[in-house]
Amino acid sequence: MTGWTMKRFWTKATANPAPGGFAIALDGRPVKTPAKAPLVVPTAGLAQAIAAEWNAQTGAVRPETMPFTRTANSAIDKLAKQHPEVVALLADYGGSDLLCYRAGHPAALAARQATVWDPILAWAADSLGAPLAVTEGVVPVAQPAASLQALKARIDALDPFRLAAFHDLVAIPGSLVLALAVTHGRIAPQAAWDASRIDEDWQIADWGADEEAAEAAALRREAFLHAHRFYDLCL
Repeated sequence: MTGWTMKRFWTKATANPAPGGFAIALDGRPVKTPAKAPLVVPTAGLAQAIAAEWNAQTGAVRPETMPFTRTANSAIDKLAKQHPEVVALLADYGGSDLLCYRAGHPAALAARQATVWDPILAWAADSLGAPLAVTEGVVPVAQPAASLQALKARIDALDPFRLAAFHDLVAIPGSLVLALAVTHGRIAPQAAWDASRIDEDWQIADWGADEEAAEAAALRREAFLHAHRFYDLCL
């Protein structure tokens, strides 16, 4: 038995003002989330991006080509109800942030990490009030409780839509500090992605690229950049 697939039945998707923000409608009929909540987002720009995804569908609807819609659905159906749990999950990254764990050798790799990561950690200390300790290797290092609390407060202030995007900005690279640097305009999204890939790119330079790993990395990069676009459209 085959599963049911939605097919395009509408002529035009539009973004319209609605209570609480902007709604998406198909020929005037409001779109709802999978949990049957109204698909209402906080800004006109985000609503227009979602409407464009619906307008781009031909024949059978392909959810995998609608990342703005999927993230908005997640914000409404999940993040709005699980805000404290998601905040706690993301705050935990501060205790084991990628930028705090350095290579002992080769010296050139350690120097590359320091050149790229140290200025970002310095920014977190100065601008976020969150100095973090750096260590060599993978043995956990304790971080100042006040720093972790300062980082958590930044996450807790996010609404469900920005939190949905922020989740991916943290989880994909494994760095809370990089995600905050991107959302605060300290570093460009592509530069942040490159910063998160220093170890992997070093290995590729030494051993060569693996085709499957490269394809997986490309998908993660696109998801990371999408998360940033979604976050920006929420402002």
